[in-house]
Amino acid sequence: MPGEARSRPATCGGSPGGNDASWVVARHERDLRMGKGRLEAFSDGVIAVIITIMVLELKAPHEATLGSLIGNWPTLLSYVLSFVFVGIFWVNHHHMLHAVARVDGRCLWANLHLLFWLSLFPFVTSWISETEPLPSAIPVACYGIVLLMAGISWIPLQRALIAANGGAGGELAQAVSSGAKEYLTLALDVAAIVLAFFAPVVSCVVYVAVAAIWFIPDRRIEGRLLH
Repeated sequence: MPGEARSRPATCGGSPGGNDASWVVARHERDLRMGKGRLEAFSDGVIAVIITIMVLELKAPHEATLGSLIGNWPTLLSYVLSFVFVGIFWVNHHHMLHAVARVDGRCLWANLHLLFWLSLFPFVTSWISETEPLPSAIPVACYGIVLLMAGISWIPLQRALIAANGGAGGELAQAVSSGAKEYLTLALDVAAIVLAFFAPVVSCVVYVAVAAIWFIPDRRIEGRLLH
């Protein structure tokens, strides 16, 4: 009706007519924030393929006897150890992503860096179980290098996720503030690599010890999110 104030129509997308510029900026910033869904799904898929490749490397005995199965023990043990290590990385990767809401380009590349080293587990697992004498120094050392680099690559991924989700004050940063366990296992990996050239069997024992340390999932993130 004449004399009544008319409300200004909303612009495209439903933004208030008097606040167009700020609304466009806010929407642009929102669009730049990538969700974690695709990174999580891609990582799960790659890890599933890694485990599948390791399973396919297992060769069935040619004889239907217990002795022939026991004779294949190096391959079975190396598979179990590698399966445990890949599983440890997957469990902790799941916990860490549960504590974040978004990722950015740096997170994507850091995650690919981790997956690259995990993807080498089938290769070193096969090498360490098929060489003579068993275990041999070079394959055992290379196994340790892959394990060490996978652990090292975890650090930039964790830092990138922290930076993209609130920085030092975010949930993830508060949950993983103490990294003594991580640095202890990295030191053990380095020691095992060196020992591989003098006592490969001792190196394998160290790898088992590292797996035992991480076999129980890291409860820091769960504890932080539940409080």
